[in-house]
Amino acid sequence: MAGDDEKHSVFGDQAGSVELLWGGRERPSRGPKPALSLERITRTAIALADTGGLGAVSMQRVAAELDFTKMSLYRYVPGKSELVALMIDRAMGEPPSAPSPDTAGRDGEEPWRGELRAWAHALAAVYHRHPWLLGAAVGPRVMGPHELGWTERALAALADTGLTGAEQLDAVVVVSGHIRAIAQVATAMGLSSARAKEPEQVMSAALNELLAGRADRFPAVAAAVAATEADRASRDRAGEFGLERILDGLAAYMSRARGGA
Repeated sequence: MAGDDEKHSVFGDQAGSVELLWGGRERPSRGPKPALSLERITRTAIALADTGGLGAVSMQRVAAELDFTKMSLYRYVPGKSELVALMIDRAMGEPPSAPSPDTAGRDGEEPWRGELRAWAHALAAVYHRHPWLLGAAVGPRVMGPHELGWTERALAALADTGLTGAEQLDAVVVVSGHIRAIAQVATAMGLSSARAKEPEQVMSAALNELLAGRADRFPAVAAAVAATEADRASRDRAGEFGLERILDGLAAYMSRARGGA
């Protein structure tokens, strides 16, 4: 029975989000065009979050921005959790296309590496445009078609590498986790505001202030900060440095696996 299927669904009380994200809810085909739409509601909520963070989003605030009553929104979206699910999927947008073979990778590297690098850079750009995603896209929730499409694109890049399905999924988790961690640090340091454009420069300034008169107690930290300030090219490279080392590790693992086979 359909009722029993819904009762035992892994999504439980998030069934409403499944319907909204994956098109399970029927829309009327006749009658006047509705004054509101899920697209318009979602875009308005995203604009609020981009400006004031996820805390600025409420059904009441979105309704006010649209010049409708809060009850009008409930005809389209059951509640805020479902609205946030829609926001996440729309903010993620379409995943990046696979780069062409002549632009995918650097000289001498395998195509998967260039594709995964481009994917990671595109994901970082999404987090930069919508920092609230870092807090919204956590915990048990329903993934939408756009977000799942990002996973599909990354896995497709690894399809012919010899990694098992489980290893491919783990690799995507590791890469996306690194990008997410760097984005969280950048956001915490004010990268998305006018206060700072270079997160490591902000960190160096903070550490220098803390180290004043205490460098002998933390000599390794003091030396690393001094070296970073002396070499401007080394600044703000944590994201790229970490990504390349992850890709190095994957390449070495693939090479060992092929040798063993």
